[in-house]
Amino acid sequence: MILSLFTTTTIHLPELIKDLGLILVTAAIAVLVFRKLKQPLVLGYLVAGFLASPNFNFFPTVQGIHSIEVWAEIGVVFLLFSLGLEFSFKKLLKVGGTASITALSQIITMLILGYYVGKLMGWENMNCIFLGVILSISSTTIILKAFDELGVKSKKFVGNVIGALIVQDIVAILMMVLLSTIAVSQQFSGSELIKSLLKLFFFLSIWFISGIFFIPTLLKKLKKLLTDEMLLIISLALCLVMVIFAADVGFSPALGAFIMGSIIAETNEAEHIEHLVKPVKDLFGAIFFVSVGMLINPETLVIYAVPVMVLTIVTIFGQSISSTIGTLLSGQSLKQSIQTGMSLSQIGEFSFIIATLGASLKVTSDFLYPIVVAVSAVTAFTTPFMIKFATPTADFIEKRLPKKWIKKIEIYSANSQAIKTVSTWQIVIKAYVLQVTLFSIIIFAIILLSKNFLLPLLQDFIYGNSIAALITFFVLAPFLWALSLKRVARNETQELLKNKKYYGPVIVLVLLRICIALLFIGMMLNNFFSPGVAFLAFVISIAFMMLFPKKINILYHKIENRFITNLNERESTIQKINRNNLSPWDGHMANFTINAESDLVGKTLEEIKIRENIGVNIAFIKRGGLHIYIPTKDEKLYPNDEISIIGTDLQVKQFSDYLETHKLENEKTDESEIALQQFELIEHSFIGKTIKESKIREITQGLVVGVEHNGRRILNPESNLILSKNDIVWVVGDKKKIKHFFS
Repeated sequence: MILSLFTTTTIHLPELIKDLGLILVTAAIAVLVFRKLKQPLVLGYLVAGFLASPNFNFFPTVQGIHSIEVWAEIGVVFLLFSLGLEFSFKKLLKVGGTASITALSQIITMLILGYYVGKLMGWENMNCIFLGVILSISSTTIILKAFDELGVKSKKFVGNVIGALIVQDIVAILMMVLLSTIAVSQQFSGSELIKSLLKLFFFLSIWFISGIFFIPTLLKKLKKLLTDEMLLIISLALCLVMVIFAADVGFSPALGAFIMGSIIAETNEAEHIEHLVKPVKDLFGAIFFVSVGMLINPETLVIYAVPVMVLTIVTIFGQSISSTIGTLLSGQSLKQSIQTGMSLSQIGEFSFIIATLGASLKVTSDFLYPIVVAVSAVTAFTTPFMIKFATPTADFIEKRLPKKWIKKIEIYSANSQAIKTVSTWQIVIKAYVLQVTLFSIIIFAIILLSKNFLLPLLQDFIYGNSIAALITFFVLAPFLWALSLKRVARNETQELLKNKKYYGPVIVLVLLRICIALLFIGMMLNNFFSPGVAFLAFVISIAFMMLFPKKINILYHKIENRFITNLNERESTIQKINRNNLSPWDGHMANFTINAESDLVGKTLEEIKIRENIGVNIAFIKRGGLHIYIPTKDEKLYPNDEISIIGTDLQVKQFSDYLETHKLENEKTDESEIALQQFELIEHSFIGKTIKESKIREITQGLVVGVEHNGRRILNPESNLILSKNDIVWVVGDKKKIKHFFS
């Protein structure tokens, strides 16, 4: 009886739980060591993965590798979801040109370089093709984690890097389709690539439009009912639903996660959701990086040491140089270009996927995948150091390059950012193309949904086809009206009609829209009726639209207003500032939120002396729905005030540190949206006076944030600076008042 009390029963513990425990314990020890050594934590995760892998026999080993790989895929999903929350579609569009040129320059260069390096090593043709694609895609997850650990997210070049990474991921999806076609048919299929591109554009448009229309409204309606727990569950559910949609139509699950994050980023709950998701992202992100470390095989590094070393060098230098050149071509400054290029010097998760694709199709050799893993692991180790030393490298190169070259780069950058004039006819054409494309996508998507889901549901009932057609038509009616009859670019069109030579072209554009709408009506009815009945229904549909145009118009405008309201939910009422305008000084704008427990609360701007101590100017203060432009020295700071500062990367970092010393939480930085203008002083009454004596601030309610005097650039100048003839003055504030003052 007594002995039975000490008898133990063996309880079976699932292998997955054992493996997860081993991974987290190893990761915890490794990151503590790396934190103590002041090294990026991502390196610690990679080391932890190597220690827990079967390749290292002096430590307990993970058994269920496949299960860990599944968890790692979940980690990639949540990392991309969090990335989307931080970089919405609007922000990506702001760096779209730069991002596209940078990404395409890198991809094209590395495709060619990778192919011929493979040829020089004596590899077969298909191995070389896959190698070129593998080396052309940088790692979003590794870079994102490195940015987090190094605390550089507030720097200007980060937006360029993230934009380039997203472009790369989209191009990678297209290249995977192309590689699959080449592998199966052994020939290039341009038609497949075009189909994939159109398919991607179609689904991205539908997801974004429907997401912006429904999700912000849903979150607003449920706001009073939502607890943190419910909001987290709903956010992750939305993320995974989009992941499923993306996978079902043949796209990357990570792309679906990013899209949902970008949609939620347009809502007022974005920061709250980001805060709630962060622990989940950190957990699964750690598992992902540990799983990458588990793929490091010392034997592979020994056997294929030479190819690994060669490809590592090609990756680091090839991607850095090609990205730097691409960013320069897009019109960015030399410093930002080098920072962008050195950040994009690795391969990662997409490279693994592409290498796995080649192996599964049995068109690549067995040695390619382990070499790719080894190169990825080495470049993952070097990435934080490349980012860390990017700024010193840029400063070093700027000092060593001839001044003529630097001047030419600056002129090219300034000219690239200049606003280019567009003719009235071009504006009208662009507006009509956008109108037709947007509503054609929406109408086509509704017809597909009706055909595949509504019709099968109702066709067994009496008059089921007629009911389905009627429902579909009523849903389509406002969009058909917008496609065919809604006025587009009204002012520009009226201006064109003043010239008789544009009568014909404008009428053709209008008739073309009407014909496309009629074509869609016919396409829709053809799904439900025989040709004769469809023709009769077609006539009735046209008659209905002609009899009730006002009601359809009102319905459409309700839909449009809802969409625009949701899209601009987080937008302030002030104008956008082009952050590249201050690129000669490396100046830009960043937002910070004053914590409720800060000891700065209640103090005036004069008392805290931000300008004197750090050198930054406060452009505006956002207090709830109130915007205080160019606040005076007597303005006080209150809890949860959002302040927008102007300064260099270094000054922004110093201000961030300053907030931390006053026990403030450094919130996500973001671009502000106020007008910034430059003027050359030719014949002005205040030439020879100081900035203070000129009364620019008092008269215009503007702020002088930069002066260029005899080639010397001064960011945030002192008020006692004397203004001279031919000086270039940069002023932020009310656009009309400033323009009137300097005219």
